[in-house]
Amino acid sequence: MSIRILIVEDQFIEANNLKHNLLGAGYEVCSIGRSVPIALTIIEKEKPDLVLLDIFLQGPLTGIDLARTLEKKNIPFVYLSANSNKDVLDAAKSTRPYGFLVKPFRKSDVLVMLDVAWYLHQEKLVSKAAEKAAEKPAPSPQTDEAIGGIIGGGAAHQELLKSIRIVAPSNTSVLIVGENGTGKERVAQAIHQSSPRAKEPFVIVNCGALPANLIESELFGHEKGAFTGALQKRIGKFEQADGGTIFLDEIGELPPDAQVKFLRVLQEREIESIGGRVKKVNVRIIAATNRDLEQEVAVSRFRVDLYYRLNVFPLRLLPLRERKDDIEPLARHFLKIHARQAGKTINSFSKGAIQTLLQYSWPGNVRELQNIVERTVLLTDGPEIDQISLSVESRRPADNVTADARRIKTMEENERDHIIAVLEKCNWKISGKGGAAELLDINANTLTSRMKKLGIEKSISVRRNDE
Repeated sequence: MSIRILIVEDQFIEANNLKHNLLGAGYEVCSIGRSVPIALTIIEKEKPDLVLLDIFLQGPLTGIDLARTLEKKNIPFVYLSANSNKDVLDAAKSTRPYGFLVKPFRKSDVLVMLDVAWYLHQEKLVSKAAEKAAEKPAPSPQTDEAIGGIIGGGAAHQELLKSIRIVAPSNTSVLIVGENGTGKERVAQAIHQSSPRAKEPFVIVNCGALPANLIESELFGHEKGAFTGALQKRIGKFEQADGGTIFLDEIGELPPDAQVKFLRVLQEREIESIGGRVKKVNVRIIAATNRDLEQEVAVSRFRVDLYYRLNVFPLRLLPLRERKDDIEPLARHFLKIHARQAGKTINSFSKGAIQTLLQYSWPGNVRELQNIVERTVLLTDGPEIDQISLSVESRRPADNVTADARRIKTMEENERDHIIAVLEKCNWKISGKGGAAELLDINANTLTSRMKKLGIEKSISVRRNDE
């Protein structure tokens, strides 16, 4: 099928150049619209499949005004703009475009963005069909346990379960975004377990823990003799996941050269090992990050085409402090697990203990909650937990702090403070039994990498940002 493109651009030379490039690439091109009324007339007559849309046009109406109509008509569109004003860009972003092309742009940029936009639109249509199917009454309604054991009680939790039900049956790529400890891996597992691939491999890759010189070998494998030290053939993670799902945690940590190779896997569904072996793979890709990838794209640390390929079905996991309805059910869930593991009969929390949990700000999110419940179980002798084992600093209620402490910290500041606090508890032991990596439930190499990035050293004067 030949895709029909409408160009809405009031600069004749730019519009004509775009038209020439698109025709040369095999697209059909509608008449050119230089204002919103003209564009609307063309849309009714020529039925474009996709629109390239400048923001500022002839007349009082802007491309943003037209975008709202395109959204209602379910016509995908990509903005063309030379404007960098934040308010304008925020207004444009609110219309949910399929991408931005910032002037001046190259022909290759246009073609890549169109390819990505069309791909995203097709995936959106698939997702909508799946959502419609998910709304039909099921013979036996799914419970929390039927969706990967994800526990919660609030509206955000229910919305998350709905999203998992919608996306799980498809092969759509999923990007899970959230702070450390919000349960990104658990959600990825739930999607896999609820999918037709459930009986196939679920392979986890922590991109932040991969040594730079081994990333390609780890992901794509290598042939015997491909380089010095390659004494035998190695099967990469993508090939291990063939038929199943690969979960790429901390995807924002991938270096640029690895991003290029990963983009090819997404586009071609094939891998090339070091040494030249090419193999088709049937892999569902779920990626996760605690970074703002749009910001990473803006500063050229993450490829825009890779971002849009991954961001087909985004899932944003709220921090625990923003979904307090989930705290009590999660705490009770962890209590059952750790009381059983400790061989203790502890059945409940007192009202005061629950209040303590609700007042805390949870910089470490669900992972921190689980660690605190586990520690509290070990310190409790009776059948009820009436006191939560928090540090002195942690006991300060989140909603009853000084004006200085009320300053909202960045994610990196919160992460840095949390890591330092855990390191202090472990006497700066990083790996092994009782080490900080174990308490934080992350790989020791990942922790060392994060410490280096955040400037955390044992000799540092440990001073909090809120002191």
